[in-house]
Amino acid sequence: MTATQPRSLLQALHCSQCGQEQSAFIRQTLSACCRMPLLSRYDLAPDRFRPADLLARPATMWRYWEVLPVLDPQHQVSLGEGFTPLLTLDRLASLTGLERVTLKDEGLNPTGSFKARGLSMAISKAKENGEQACIIPTAGNAGVAMAAYCARAGLEAVVVMPRHTPDSFKDECRFYNARLIEVDGLINDCAAEVQTLNRDGRYFDVSTLKEPYRLEGKKTMGYEIAEQLNWQLPDVILYPTGGGTGLVGIWKAFREMQALGWLAPNQALPRLVAVQSDQCCPVVATYRGLQPNSKHYEGRPTLANGLAVPRPIGEPLILAALRESKGTALAVSENALLAGTRALARHEGLFVAPEGGALWAALLQLKEQGWIQPHEHVLLLNTGSGQKYMDNLTV
Repeated sequence: MTATQPRSLLQALHCSQCGQEQSAFIRQTLSACCRMPLLSRYDLAPDRFRPADLLARPATMWRYWEVLPVLDPQHQVSLGEGFTPLLTLDRLASLTGLERVTLKDEGLNPTGSFKARGLSMAISKAKENGEQACIIPTAGNAGVAMAAYCARAGLEAVVVMPRHTPDSFKDECRFYNARLIEVDGLINDCAAEVQTLNRDGRYFDVSTLKEPYRLEGKKTMGYEIAEQLNWQLPDVILYPTGGGTGLVGIWKAFREMQALGWLAPNQALPRLVAVQSDQCCPVVATYRGLQPNSKHYEGRPTLANGLAVPRPIGEPLILAALRESKGTALAVSENALLAGTRALARHEGLFVAPEGGALWAALLQLKEQGWIQPHEHVLLLNTGSGQKYMDNLTV
């Protein structure tokens, strides 16, 4: 490490359920104590990392090196991910009587989605820990991202994907020379197949929240939102929620920035909204008390493939973020999310993934209910490009 290279402030991992600490410097998956996700903990003393440190750094997610888990820069596996734009939606806002609506467009990441952040970080740590092969169950975008970053790192990649996923996702994985396995069912069925394929432990499993570091890549969205808005956060953030890693990561970033002293002491944090499809809405069902948890939830396919996650292991973390932020969870219909996708294209020139379209549909519902007020700053987090979903979309 050179004298000018910032140093990671990573200290330890801790179990998200019981808090027990575990080493951050060896290969880790789920916590040994509770078999739940592990979270990274950093030395967040205010003098260790300051906003001024960012001024001369490249506009990628790696500008936040001190609060990222990769220890040695030679193991960084990057395609230039992060620092996606914040775009104002002035035309749609004026049509609906809202004063300020912005959209962070993660479709402009490498591989066309926010999954580039998490998989860049996970594959970097896999490389740093000496892994040779990785495996992932995916609804689409995560598999594409893992295949790309494994190719970049020179690691073997196995992607397990629902058979009904649009061909564009499958073809891209094959271009990256990943081994693609198709499964009848949803991502939970793919996860079961991963367990079967990986009984001997040959592959490092980078399933959502089953290793600690995809979350750390995703949390950089929170740091960027704050930095791009000059450390003044929006009132509300709507997030399309499948596995929920991004929503949990954004909340983690805000809490870390509070500890670092980057946010004004009296600044309220945004209310977070988890948006799902009514075809597969386990978090909404649990949040509303319709079930104790999603462990036995049965979902159905949706046009927004990334929302078809019926049993997210991170559900407790998602619910905690919603409750701590005084947020909410809601589901929208397939027709409504398709209409939202069209509205963003026709009025703002943005061809977002159907997951992003679901956010506009949800925003209209929340405004009609009075949960969002016209004067509030609302941020939509579009997670991917609509280009890959052409098989799912109709004009």
